Amino acid sequence: MCLAKADSEDGRKALADLCDAYYEPVVTYLRGVCRDADAAREMSHAFFTQMLGGGAIQSADRERGRFRSYLLGAVKHFASSQREKNRSLKRGAGFEALSMDDDRVPEVQDGSILSPDAAFDRQWALTMLERSLEALRSECVTQGKGTFFDRVRPMLTGDAAYGDQGAIAADCGMNVDALRVAVHRLKKRLRQCVKAEIAGTVEDATAVTDEMQILFEALGG
Repeated sequence: MCLAKADSEDGRKALADLCDAYYEPVVTYLRGVCRDADAAREMSHAFFTQMLGGGAIQSADRERGRFRSYLLGAVKHFASSQREKNRSLKRGAGFEALSMDDDRVPEVQDGSILSPDAAFDRQWALTMLERSLEALRSECVTQGKGTFFDRVRPMLTGDAAYGDQGAIAADCGMNVDALRVAVHRLKKRLRQCVKAEIAGTVEDATAVTDEMQILFEALGG
């Protein structure tokens, strides 16, 4: 993982690749903070420009070498700095560049509404799952099973109801039992793909299990 070697050319390239892959969690967090989708996108661009230029790297806590924690810490620090700049602008020039004051961010009272931190973790988990699914699909395509994967993909993510299995099996030219076996194998392989994806974001292999648990909790179990 790139954090320990972020000052090297290869480390910076690896960091840039990770930032590109996990752009959406940052946007999601900033949207929760400033309550403005357009502003969140603009701030995300500014954040990554600063981060990849080295400005945010020293400011963030590289918590146990986990990129998820590192990225969240970095964007929190960035948002705090922007908030302070906005307050200075209000005091000095009489206007506010971005609506990010603490007292203007509504408190999260509805249990169905995620806090910015929780929204970040959920989007992180969704992004990681999507990348793992795409990795698995690439494997299936290489094996000539791309069409089958596309048909059963909803079953891998729990988006297909139990009653759909008969129709899916018929479409795939197999019986339901054979379909269940094939899907079980794909689910097992998907879990391995998720572990591999996580391993690329941590420095210590022992952290993979903890990150897996965080991922499942963020997805609701």
